[in-house]
Amino acid sequence: MKRAERLHALSEMLRRSGARGISAERLAREFEVSVRTVKRDLNALENSGALLWSRPGPGGGYGLASGASLPPVSLSPAQAVALMAAVSAAADAPYADLAAAGVQKILDVLDPRTRARADELAHRVWVNALPSSSRAIKSALEEAMAEQRVLSIRYTSGAGTTTTRDIEPVLFASTNGQWYLIGWCQLREAIRWFAVSRIEQATVTRMACSGHTVSEVGDPPANAKPVYRSGD
Repeated sequence: MKRAERLHALSEMLRRSGARGISAERLAREFEVSVRTVKRDLNALENSGALLWSRPGPGGGYGLASGASLPPVSLSPAQAVALMAAVSAAADAPYADLAAAGVQKILDVLDPRTRARADELAHRVWVNALPSSSRAIKSALEEAMAEQRVLSIRYTSGAGTTTTRDIEPVLFASTNGQWYLIGWCQLREAIRWFAVSRIEQATVTRMACSGHTVSEVGDPPANAKPVYRSGD
């Protein structure tokens, strides 16, 4: 797990522990790191603005101040289930793990009656989730896109040819049920579409992208569109 992902998951565990808090030792076991690393992560969270509290001694631990929790969210049970269904049906989408954590955060602050009705309705929605890509590969793609760093990949084309390429990621696209990484291919010196399912290995390099933009890709396919437009 990348440190940024661990920090996010750590803050979620602290938030969900409520007034009880949680010990550094338990956090270390959960994330399979040392207590020293956990305390360093807690310090990083506090420096980033998280409202942490600590309670020393036996039975002590760490937690998030009440002001750091989300306020009550006003959603209908159907709206809550719509979010659950959308995330569950898109397990291979970029940042799907973070989306699932976000949905759980929203569910946790629903009023008890709405949450109970949403839980009941959720049992009436089934999703045939397809196998997801390797978590390590998805993490590398997500990090390279977010940080705009060159990505080194091993890729096998539909014709069965395997190549190693350095890609400057520009955008993710889903069309006809398939996720693609679209980027500037340094081998071909052109924008190329890479099916995520055909990426066999991915490593984020330290090299920054040179600034290729979405406009270089052109218009989305007829059955694809941005997930969000300002004003929609």
